Amino acid sequence: MVKVGKLSIELVNGDITELNTDAIVNAANSKLQHGGGVAWAIVNKGGYAIQRESDKLRFCAVGNAVITTAGKLKAKYVIHAVGPANGEGNEDAKLKNATLSALKLADKHKLKSIAFPAISTGIYRFPTDRCANIMLNTVIEYANEDTAIEKVVFCLYDDEAFGIFNDTLKQIMPH
Repeated sequence: MVKVGKLSIELVNGDITELNTDAIVNAANSKLQHGGGVAWAIVNKGGYAIQRESDKLRFCAVGNAVITTAGKLKAKYVIHAVGPANGEGNEDAKLKNATLSALKLADKHKLKSIAFPAISTGIYRFPTDRCANIMLNTVIEYANEDTAIEKVVFCLYDDEAFGIFNDTLKQIMPH
């Protein structure tokens, strides 16, 4: 765990659907159809109500985020952040914006804790090292602004991604 102002950043290796944060972030697609990866796991465990709410929202542009309730999950909300596909152009800025959009939504809804996956690193094939660098730096920059968020968790599903995020965090915030 690392503290940035009053915000703590924590890395965990595990299943984001099991976390007891106010919100978990879904690595969503623009059509908000949750058929694979993290999105499928969230709907599978949280219930189809999450997909129904997403269907009403219909669309979310790359680099943006929307919020729904979390169904039967421990979290209260799911923030659906749409990251870029590797090779589509301007990916770094789009991933930063997706991360920022999720953080701003959490603040708008007065949430104290939020958990992120490694957005875009699955079927969108975004390199995990670039993802870690962009997402961690974005959260650290945001922590230095006026935010009510107290805890940001990065929940990495496998040992490799956890190691990359851990090494990147140590480089950015040496103790």
